[in-house]
Amino acid sequence: MKKLKEELNNIAVNGRISCADARKTAERLGVSYEAVGAAADELGIKITNCRLGCF
Repeated sequence: MKKLKEELNNIAVNGRISCADARKTAERLGVSYEAVGAAADELGIKITNCRLGCF
């Protein structure tokens, strides 16, 4: 979870990341979309441009 949070903080711009970047991060780290969403919530990062409803 620590690595995931570090990755999210690194790619976030103004407290936001795109859904595509969130999905790529999940796949690269081998974690679920739910884990990425939970980590983003904990960090106060908003996931934007989500059309699939993953987050």
